[in-house]
Amino acid sequence: QVQLVESGGGLVQAGGSLRLSCAASGRTFSFSSYTMGWFRQAPGKEREFLSAFSWALGRSNYADSVKGRFTISRDSAENTLYLQMNSLRPEDTAVYYCAASKQMLSALVSGVHYDYWGQGTQVTVSS
Repeated sequence: QVQLVESGGGLVQAGGSLRLSCAASGRTFSFSSYTMGWFRQAPGKEREFLSAFSWALGRSNYADSVKGRFTISRDSAENTLYLQMNSLRPEDTAVYYCAASKQMLSALVSGVHYDYWGQGTQVTVSS
């Protein structure tokens, strides 16, 4: 089993920045065994794929809506995944989730088949 806990959300003005963290734990967890992803969901809307990283494949991927503004990274020693968010816009307001997938390629490219999810952290961007 894998446990994921997000943190770092909050209130920020448009144009500002936030860095979200996702602490991963579990007896068998390692970044090499999972594709890690970031998602968000606003009230009444579908969950949206934002970004993913695969250590095993040596690749990252970004949705068009955040490409050039958001950056995914990780600290392997601390089992922590990050999402650096710059140039934030009001439409970025949502609950942000991290997730882990055993299906590396499809999770990386298409943002599907994720097995474990965090509880989410709220990000609010004011105009």
